[in-house]
Amino acid sequence: MGRYLIGLDYGTGGGKACIIDEEANVLAYAFREYPIYVDRPSWSEHDPNKYWPIACEIIKECLEKANVRPEEIQAIGISSAQPCLVMVDEEHNPINRAYNLMDRRAVEEVEWLRKNVGVDEIFAINGNRIEDHPAMVNIMWEKKNRPETYKQVWKMLTIDAYVRLKMTGKAAMSYSHGGFWGVAYDIKKKEFNQELMDKLGIEMELMPELFPCEEIVGHVTEGAAKELGLVAGIPVCAGQVDCNAGFVGGGAISPGDVQINLGTCGVMGVVNNSKEFIDLVCNDRYTTNSCEDFISIAVVLTGGQVLRYLRDNLCQMEAATAELMSDLDVYDLMNKEAEKVPAGCEGLIIHPYLMGERTVLWDVYARGTMFGLSMHHTKGHIIRAMMEGVAYALYDNYRLMLEKGIKANAPIILNEGGAKSRLWRRIITDVFNVPTAFVENRVGAPLGDAILAGVSVGIFPDFSIAKEKVKYIDYMEPDPKMHEMYMEYFEIYRNLYQHVKTDFADLYKVAKKYEK
Repeated sequence: MGRYLIGLDYGTGGGKACIIDEEANVLAYAFREYPIYVDRPSWSEHDPNKYWPIACEIIKECLEKANVRPEEIQAIGISSAQPCLVMVDEEHNPINRAYNLMDRRAVEEVEWLRKNVGVDEIFAINGNRIEDHPAMVNIMWEKKNRPETYKQVWKMLTIDAYVRLKMTGKAAMSYSHGGFWGVAYDIKKKEFNQELMDKLGIEMELMPELFPCEEIVGHVTEGAAKELGLVAGIPVCAGQVDCNAGFVGGGAISPGDVQINLGTCGVMGVVNNSKEFIDLVCNDRYTTNSCEDFISIAVVLTGGQVLRYLRDNLCQMEAATAELMSDLDVYDLMNKEAEKVPAGCEGLIIHPYLMGERTVLWDVYARGTMFGLSMHHTKGHIIRAMMEGVAYALYDNYRLMLEKGIKANAPIILNEGGAKSRLWRRIITDVFNVPTAFVENRVGAPLGDAILAGVSVGIFPDFSIAKEKVKYIDYMEPDPKMHEMYMEYFEIYRNLYQHVKTDFADLYKVAKKYEK
């Protein structure tokens, strides 16, 4: 009988699963997209009732594709994008819609924390900023604005913790989630701060239990096994944040390793063992040693999402064409249009802040802006300018990390989502002025989850298998002339934000006034 492992990841835009063998070879992969609800300005939600059926579908699909018997599965690892929030009652049923990481509704709660607790105290405890709208501020919003349903809540969970609960009956999450839980979570002590929890008025019993990433927290129940197409008793570990999962899957296991994923968010992570946190980026416990090591994370809130936005709103013709062509998808066609446009987009600059921005701006009010649009600009210019805007935003984070003394190895590894675009990789290489490489087997986060599952049950002695198995291809060297040109545009890009920063807040107030 073989020994196989399942990795399961929930991103902002969909769920993914894979099965690997005991040599970390990927045998099967499956994906399902799910809708993002933006019914009100600054709100971004999922239907939590979709999470579990998707797990059942994609795990069964992977078992069939891999020709693996359910009894051969040795362990399961799960991750999800952070911050997020799923509220459940005592019967484990979801209450209201789930929050995903783009939600920015809790503006008043952030201001209350700023005035009544203080940003310095919160950063000293959590190592992260309240402007990130961590799960804790969303809990505060729920208690204030929906008190009747708040009374029904048994546990506040991440997406992966909710799926883990459905699998095992245990409400648990890992230390790597704590930084994104925010505010009252002590990232160094790895526990919730009772004094702050009392000040926030949030009951400690609503919090899930906390464990190291690799610790087994439960086993698949009889009922869950029937729905998943598995057998009862399979160990399930505490899991990890999805960006960490993607980085592990891409071979980032040592301090200084740098990876960029262009999923819904544009995420760049630099592994490190420093406890001196940079307050303009996100800080998190890292999977490979979640009791000791950290990772500095840059997050462009709508990174790869900008192309999904363009796909759905400007590229209907490309989408229809792609349906008729088996060898291309809609993003391939969008890339072809962008490839016709020269670097710098002939004077078109776009801020990709479609739902506000996280690092390094921390501006909930920021929105997308298009500057320099002229009659000769085409759809291809807009697509490429969006790509360049995301590259500028990531670079702004990278240069800050270097200034703060964070060690960064080269090449930078590009992994998931929109990173499959060779054009986008070329743009990032030239903007950063750093060599890059591309992960050949782009399974991403579910691979990192499956490797974590293998470590959790001793199939892998450590995470070195991730580095051994990954293959990097399409190495690129930066073009100094292109970098010089991009830096001129980058200065305009940064200055533009400063010019309109206060206008974003004014625009929010006016829009809120007339909101239906």
